[in-house]
Amino acid sequence: MSADRLPPLKAALVVARRDFGAVLFSRAFLFFLLGPLFPIIIGLLAGSVGERVSENALRPQIGIAMAGPDVDAMLDARRTLAAELGPMLPEMVTLERLEPGEEFDAAARLAEGPGNLAAIVTGSPTAPELTATAERLRRWQGSVALIAAAASGTTATDFPDVARHPVVVSSASAKQARLRTAQAGLTVLFLLIVMLAGMVLSNLVEEKANKVIEILAAAIPMDAVFLGKLFAMLAVSMVGIAVWGSVIFALSMLFDTGSAFSGVIDFSNLTPPGVGWPMFFGLGVLYFATGYLLLGSIFLAIGSMATTVREVQTLSMPVTMAQLLIFFLASIAISQPGSPLELGGAAFPLSSPFVMLGRAAQDTALWPHVLGLAWQVLWVAIFIRLGASLFRRRVMKSGPQMKARKGLFGRLRGGNRAEIARSSQ
Repeated sequence: MSADRLPPLKAALVVARRDFGAVLFSRAFLFFLLGPLFPIIIGLLAGSVGERVSENALRPQIGIAMAGPDVDAMLDARRTLAAELGPMLPEMVTLERLEPGEEFDAAARLAEGPGNLAAIVTGSPTAPELTATAERLRRWQGSVALIAAAASGTTATDFPDVARHPVVVSSASAKQARLRTAQAGLTVLFLLIVMLAGMVLSNLVEEKANKVIEILAAAIPMDAVFLGKLFAMLAVSMVGIAVWGSVIFALSMLFDTGSAFSGVIDFSNLTPPGVGWPMFFGLGVLYFATGYLLLGSIFLAIGSMATTVREVQTLSMPVTMAQLLIFFLASIAISQPGSPLELGGAAFPLSSPFVMLGRAAQDTALWPHVLGLAWQVLWVAIFIRLGASLFRRRVMKSGPQMKARKGLFGRLRGGNRAEIARSSQ
């Protein structure tokens, strides 16, 4: 390194500041920010419609486990009342026709399923017993009392007392709920990384076409150029995520009550992750950074081999398809905690951020994430080093080093010609 050059870290900081300001304060970045908001809003509306359709298609049901005549009486009373009250009454289905004196474990049966079975009524129409979660008990106690009164033939003002048996979510249900949270986090992480990593390619191709990259390479070390560009694009991506997150949060506050957005952008629909929401979001930011740097270093190396946008698209397509395959494998891996597939996914550098974020949703331990982040940082350094090496060889072909080599070879050839001329005299 020449004496007039900046140290690598300071040089990388200079490049990062330059790229960050150039991209952030450009008109193209404004349109880049606005672009994903329209699909997000359409997706939220579509999700709201889909949720309502799903609720209508898979309405929660109350199973009846009573003696045969009591089951028939409860179902007949429900049908009669439904003619007047319609969808206000919950669905009721026959779960078990019990023999006299037969015992029935409603809590165990409720944990087994099926998936749309949300409560169980036992006992008799004159003394009904409702087993469900606390929320369902509050919601359905009056409806069950009304149906039981109609089934037993009592007056409309003489409802039987409903014995309530609250249950908590079973361990199997809790695992499934946390798996859904893990899948949601993995999907968001994948979409953000794939969508934002492309900025590295476009920025590099533009500067190669304008010969800016060669000027930078002549002034500062090539590794610093590579590192600075990666961290500049990472910082720009963080700004974009902050803007999109603020818009989504504002929409969730604006449409908090009784609108089409209600329940769609509400984290209460997801089970809290094993490490808790604050730690989960913090790990999500760290895993996004490592995943972005890993994929960005690959894209930057691809950009060094491409001279046109068409070549960029051709060369980056296999990487994008491979990343999609990694996403599917990571989705399968997080559904099998502790399996060799999950351990392998956590060890493979490109899938490690996704698998480890899924683990954060399902497990309460924090020490694996310390190891996981250290492992990913190591591979980020390796990928940056390898990418910078390829970048240096490809870009510097037309840079000052190649010109210097040509000048040296020219001087050698000129010296040989002079020597031959002297010998011929």
